[in-house]
Amino acid sequence: MLVLLAAHAVAAVSMPWWERRLGRAMWAVAALVPLAAVVWAGTRAGRVLDGGAYRESLSWAPALGLTIDLRLDALSLLMLWVVAGVGAMVLLYCRYYVERDAGRLAALLLSFAGAMTGLVLADNLFVLYVFWELTTVASFLLIAGRGEGAEQRRAARQALLVTAAGGLAMLLGFIVLGQEAGTYRVSEILADPPRGGGVSAAVVLVLVGAFAKSAQMPLHGWLPAAMVAPTPVSAFLHAAAMVKAGVYLVARLAPALADVAPWRPMVLGVGLATMVVAAWRALRETDLKMLLAYGTVSELGLLTALLGAGTRTAALAGVVMLLAHAAFKSALFLSVGVVDHSTGTRDIRELSGLKRRLPVLFWVTALATASMATLLPLVGFLGKEAALEALLHGTGLAYHYQLTVVLVCGSALTVAFAARFLHGAFGGRRPSGKAARSVRSPEPGFVAPVAVLSGAGLVLGVAYTATGALAAAYADAYPPGSDGPYELSLWHGFTPVLGLSALSLVTGLLIHAVQRRGVATDRMPRLPDVQHAYDRASEGVDRLAVTLTRHTQVGSLPVYLTVLLATVVAVPGTALVAAGPSLGSPPLWRHPLEPALAVVILTAAAAVVAARHRLTALLLTGAVGYGAAGLFLVRGAPDLALTQFLVETLTLVVVVLVLRRMPARFDPGRTAAPGRVLRGALAVGVGLVVTCFALATSAARTAPAISPEYLRRASETGAYNVVNAIIVDFRALDTLGEISVVLVAAVGVGSLVRFRDRSAVRVTDEEPPARFPTTHWDEPRQTWLPGAGERPGGERSVLMEVATRLLFPSTLVLSLFLLFSGHYRPGGGFSGGLVAGLAFVLRYLVGGQADLGAAVRLRPVAVAGTGLLIAAVVGLVPLAFGGTPLDSDLVTWHLPLLGEVKWATSVFLDVGVYLLVVGVVLKLLSAVGVSLEVAGAATDRQEEGSAR
Repeated sequence: MLVLLAAHAVAAVSMPWWERRLGRAMWAVAALVPLAAVVWAGTRAGRVLDGGAYRESLSWAPALGLTIDLRLDALSLLMLWVVAGVGAMVLLYCRYYVERDAGRLAALLLSFAGAMTGLVLADNLFVLYVFWELTTVASFLLIAGRGEGAEQRRAARQALLVTAAGGLAMLLGFIVLGQEAGTYRVSEILADPPRGGGVSAAVVLVLVGAFAKSAQMPLHGWLPAAMVAPTPVSAFLHAAAMVKAGVYLVARLAPALADVAPWRPMVLGVGLATMVVAAWRALRETDLKMLLAYGTVSELGLLTALLGAGTRTAALAGVVMLLAHAAFKSALFLSVGVVDHSTGTRDIRELSGLKRRLPVLFWVTALATASMATLLPLVGFLGKEAALEALLHGTGLAYHYQLTVVLVCGSALTVAFAARFLHGAFGGRRPSGKAARSVRSPEPGFVAPVAVLSGAGLVLGVAYTATGALAAAYADAYPPGSDGPYELSLWHGFTPVLGLSALSLVTGLLIHAVQRRGVATDRMPRLPDVQHAYDRASEGVDRLAVTLTRHTQVGSLPVYLTVLLATVVAVPGTALVAAGPSLGSPPLWRHPLEPALAVVILTAAAAVVAARHRLTALLLTGAVGYGAAGLFLVRGAPDLALTQFLVETLTLVVVVLVLRRMPARFDPGRTAAPGRVLRGALAVGVGLVVTCFALATSAARTAPAISPEYLRRASETGAYNVVNAIIVDFRALDTLGEISVVLVAAVGVGSLVRFRDRSAVRVTDEEPPARFPTTHWDEPRQTWLPGAGERPGGERSVLMEVATRLLFPSTLVLSLFLLFSGHYRPGGGFSGGLVAGLAFVLRYLVGGQADLGAAVRLRPVAVAGTGLLIAAVVGLVPLAFGGTPLDSDLVTWHLPLLGEVKWATSVFLDVGVYLLVVGVVLKLLSAVGVSLEVAGAATDRQEEGSAR
């Protein structure tokens, strides 16, 4: 099972590569992965259908209880066949449907298929939630596409908000349920269902998440809105897979929670109401995809009611209807795509006579429509018969007759919109003359997936014995009814259920006939529009946000800092004073140099307040940082001191570059006297609060410090430098998370800067005027270096450029020395990366962007991404050897001449950190450098215009 998930991930990542080499044939390669999942599930079907199960577990952090538990049982087997089977057909269909951006779409579809596979196999509530949200993210990306259209962006945002909000409610329900049950293993919860006051609350929260995911009213508006997505996406996500996630969750937990008080009223009430209301709404639609969308909402309501009813017959009916719906609804969505490609429209008011012009497509679509209308001998008929039997005789509820009436009404409306779909798409006379719309005949491969899925409904119906065995493997978790277990059959004789089935069929056809002959769509009674309510709510939230922003975001960084720091003083400071903890009695200093360094720091800090030039203030602030690094050094923390020195230096350089865009002096009238007093008092208050907190936390320690244990066990990692051992071994997971955050932040900052540059003043190709007179003795007289045209001559120095080229290789060698010696002495990947970053910064300062490009010919994001990839792979490699993630080992080599060489595998994690830091520095330097060039050129042009 883990290999199956890994196969989806690898295939998804490789799809753009396959597209470049195979073109449209890439889709066949993509389809191999879900087809392999179908075959894999088939090889394990025998044991599973006999009541057995397969289990796999991956221990990520056993001490914390973090494990990935997977389990294949009857329900997950059925869902895996649905997800993988429909997914394979959709991917083959895309070969003829998708015309651009195929690699990205294939990657996202496979990613979604992998997430759904993990969801249905998950045997842990938290693992299930992770895959649940991965399907939400994949759905958002598939609906939005490249984000080029406002309608696509709005629909994707709505789907994300609704399903993610429901997911958060569900997560809270999972936590409560797991606490009540004493376990988060799904199989253990099913084996020993929890009972208690918190279970009822958990049921409500979990069902809210399921309803949001499966588009149950009133949370259904996102599904019709998502029809702006490409038709293959609608067929896979919004007909056969993603929307089934909520239904699957209901089916998974119903055996354990169906008897909890809120469960049955919620699933039966919401499910059957959704079935009827959405089916009525489908009769108003003229767009074929929208008609199918509301039909999907209606049928999901039926599935929710059946799979949540908590009886064997209802569960049997629910599983059969789940299989039927996956087959016929995905086939119908795909047929709409063929119609749209062949005619250029999906509007039934513009379609006519396609039955004669596309006969093969018509017959396979008619077969799927017949299954949706629950006609003999298709699998939809088996499901409806079982559903009527379940609600009429099998629920044991006092109001089961009323539920049966609602089901019959919903079934009649389903027949009506099924007839409306088929007649609207293919019916009518063949138009002639100007009214005739050109129709392109689809290729056989385009129609083949539709035929396979439609034929599946017929095969499952005719082979009802095998279908019944599949469904019974799950339904047998419930006790049989008083009349014995219900068995699927195409003929049970003349029974009340058969009469109700015939009644719903005849009523549905009458509704369709009446609608065709006299009742215009716009004259049908309107029901409340949930989409309108969502739009109004979104507009209200936007207006509220604008109002709050207008009053709180005043555009002044000093005001923001004042508010934040005042909150720090008021809230934690008040709590500290109220608690009155002991501050202890620490010594004033432990090294003779500490007082001198403290004087330097305090003097520099006081001088910053009095400084009037920005550059002066920046250099004084740097002096504070260097003084702090000195304190670290005299206190015996050379690694920390080295890192502080390097970070402070890099920060100074970057901020100096930014200061070029700002006036040289602070505004002398920037702050009135009361404001200065307020800020001074606030600064003193923050200093006191932070100092008192530091002293209080140090004095409050009762347990022994962890540092002796780190020192004792550092030898296990082969390290003499305990700091490096902590970073790449003891706390390697923290390091991996932190470098991921650093990369994301760098990409975000770079993107924001470049976005602002695109909307800034456009710079023409004219050479900007020199900002400084040409008076330097070492000014270059010939442009012999890369990037010579980026700066005026007075800003360049031959001496600096030659010295930089001499120092650059040596600095890189020093960075590599720090990288590889970090396990034994001060250094490591972070320090080495910072030194290399400073080398590139120096190269940029003296030679500009072109010279920097000559020094490193790789994209910054590629360098940083390679570092993160190496770190991640290093963390996962131990799994292949039976170890735990991020584990390290000592390796000893006996080499000629060199003798015995010992090294730790954690050095590769350090290499990843090194590359990531270098890439992040290059990314920030590139972004800031471009911004400065644009801004500097624009400033020059403004000054030139003023002079004229």
